[in-house]
Amino acid sequence: MKKLMLLTVVLVLPLFGAESQKKDIQNVPFIGSEAPSFVGMSTNGEIAFPEDFGNSWKILFAHPKDHTPVCSSEILELAHQEKEFAKLGASLVVVSTDLLDSHNNWKMALEEVKFNGREPIKINFPIVDDNSMKIIKSYGMLDMGPTIGQSVRGVFFVDPENRIRAYYFYPNEVGRNVEEMKRTLIALQTNYEDHRVVLPVNWQPGDDVMLKYLDSEQLAEVDLPGSKYYRKAWFMNYMRAK
Repeated sequence: MKKLMLLTVVLVLPLFGAESQKKDIQNVPFIGSEAPSFVGMSTNGEIAFPEDFGNSWKILFAHPKDHTPVCSSEILELAHQEKEFAKLGASLVVVSTDLLDSHNNWKMALEEVKFNGREPIKINFPIVDDNSMKIIKSYGMLDMGPTIGQSVRGVFFVDPENRIRAYYFYPNEVGRNVEEMKRTLIALQTNYEDHRVVLPVNWQPGDDVMLKYLDSEQLAEVDLPGSKYYRKAWFMNYMRAK
């Protein structure tokens, strides 16, 4: 009888282990897929993402932990740049696995900091409590390294139709570049306005853009004096920005 009970325990334990592993499975949403929705409490009250932000562009910005140096620098820079993102028609939403009380205390502390020679600034975007880790798992942002239970430094760009258009992940030890976030946003918006337009390597706002193809009229104009269309090769079509 004892041997039978031991055998049963041995057989059942792997099943519990497999079930535990299934719970930690996470998938990063595909580019072009609908942004996973969530409801959460934030420093601005309860929010529903992405529905509460209408037909604006949305940027979901995940950070690993409150009251840490790199995260603090990122949130302060976002606060100083928030008006620039608003001018571009984008709303910022920040999320981490810390509790709301921690978010509120951290926010108050950050709003007293003079950062990079600038006066203290109010943080107007919401910082969402995801202590359950449901949000970061739905976006595939759970850090599976030594800091498990925290988010990686994830950024998701969501278009007015609530489709994911781009994302990138950084490790805990490297802060993100807010200027690159703005460049990515403007690039995505440029393509959103005209799906023929694609943006070449090292493109900056105001630079010439590439076109997937030229129609017959545009093709006839290539390299003519005053034409805004030109080619580097038959498969590399450009349109002048000015």
